[in-house]
Amino acid sequence: MAHPRAGKFAEPSDLIDVAHVVTSYYSTTPDPGDVAQRVAFGTSGHRGSSLDGAFNEAHILATTQAIVEYRGAQGYDGPLFVGRDTHALSEPAWTTALEVLAANDVTVLVDAADRFTPTPAVSHAILAHNRDGAGRVRSGGPGLADGIVVTPSHNPPRDGGFKYNPPNGGPADTDATSWIANRANELLEAGLAGVRRIPFARARAAAQPYDFLATYVDDLPSVLDLDVVRDAGIRIGADPLGGASVDYWGAIAERHRLDLTVVNPLVDPTWRFMTLDGDGKIRMDCSSPNAMHSLIDRRTEFQISTGNDADADRHGIVTPDWGLLNPNHYLAVAIQYLFSNRDGWPAGAAVGKTLVSSSIIDRVVADLGRTLLEVPVGFKWFVPGLLDSSVGFGGEESAGASFLRKDGTVWTTDKDGILLCLLASEILGRTGSTPSELYKGLTDRFGEPVYVRSDAPASREQKAKLGRLDAAQVSADTLAGEPITAKLTAAPGNGAPLGGLKVVTENAWFAARPSGTEDVYKIYAESFKGGHHLRQVQQEAQALVDGVLSA
Repeated sequence: MAHPRAGKFAEPSDLIDVAHVVTSYYSTTPDPGDVAQRVAFGTSGHRGSSLDGAFNEAHILATTQAIVEYRGAQGYDGPLFVGRDTHALSEPAWTTALEVLAANDVTVLVDAADRFTPTPAVSHAILAHNRDGAGRVRSGGPGLADGIVVTPSHNPPRDGGFKYNPPNGGPADTDATSWIANRANELLEAGLAGVRRIPFARARAAAQPYDFLATYVDDLPSVLDLDVVRDAGIRIGADPLGGASVDYWGAIAERHRLDLTVVNPLVDPTWRFMTLDGDGKIRMDCSSPNAMHSLIDRRTEFQISTGNDADADRHGIVTPDWGLLNPNHYLAVAIQYLFSNRDGWPAGAAVGKTLVSSSIIDRVVADLGRTLLEVPVGFKWFVPGLLDSSVGFGGEESAGASFLRKDGTVWTTDKDGILLCLLASEILGRTGSTPSELYKGLTDRFGEPVYVRSDAPASREQKAKLGRLDAAQVSADTLAGEPITAKLTAAPGNGAPLGGLKVVTENAWFAARPSGTEDVYKIYAESFKGGHHLRQVQQEAQALVDGVLSA
């Protein structure tokens, strides 16, 4: 059940005490014996709050030193790009990281304007540096660059985050994050013995300027047809939601001469201008109707309205006729449009989706005659395909995606919310229809799916059991009245373990995955036979999983 104030503007009682959050970053010493206070990398880096002893100076000192040692062991001796978002803890953590990097003689590149840097701009910078003379991205050799982005993404204002991008420009894989986390925790346990550090004034002076904004914004015509947007006079409203894209949208409007209004240029680490998310918290989730409520209310002022989360790796698309599009719906439209309008892409380029994304994507891809690459949750699985152009588009149901340049080469290997937001205006400019109108056309052809995600309680032991599940343990042969056609514990696209279970029928599916942060497992479910059938799928899915976990 949604919080009674979901979608309402934040009140003073909802706001963080910025001074207290920042002071706790420096004054609280985490206990490495407490699992909740150790360094732990999820799919998007280490996240936590200084107030909980989960994101403090000691964590960043140890993690940065671990990254230095990791990149040294891998032979990465080029520059390291460092960006940060607008969370209260991002600048303190950025400062700490620079002190360690400089002490270890790492060449650091930071924003030339000393401002905020979206995640996709860091990925773009890494790939631009690592290209060879023929324009390919090098995978080895001297001078390879990598990066750090200081961001907890869409998390509430009290949180901080720290993530590492290797030379492929994408989210670090588990081989890297496990090594970095283990070494960081060793350093914490040793009282930070082995961490090198110099004063910030010296570290900042040693850092070199890099114009992330101009490099990214000026290169956009290589991946988008902005002439179509400008010539059609599309009226765009872009809301950075107080995040790192705040300077980028104004620059995009000016440099590419677009009719684009930055709806809210305010940066405030309390995010006092946000409407509350479904659980009553301030969260910069541009895929949430509650968090995007103020922009949805203004939807008739623009032909396309967009939002981004704090590091701009996610997108939210609002149209006058629909409101906020479900991310799954927009991904399906984007795929259909791009693979019909990008003549420079390889004929064999596949479509990448995560296993919990809508099956309408499967039907669109089949109609296009393209290969579907279905992978586990996590954008890292799309990185190799985007790099070598064997994947034209990679997207996940949580509103993260990227795609190739017009010539079929890699653009970014991390999620790019700015890119997907601008694509909505290109789609309208070229087709004359909004993405929501085009989605209606897709459902007329392929059926209309109903999709939901819910949580069910599970102990740590049960979550671990779900993560190790074998398909043979599932004895059921029907789901909600239909024969089961697949029981998956590994992804069809690459054979990687799902860390859970997916069960498929002709017109429905569900997937169950353990939560990494709570004592629950998540159930994703979809039906092409309406809401009543979806509820039946959910009920049988939970009973099926509970039965396996209790066996």
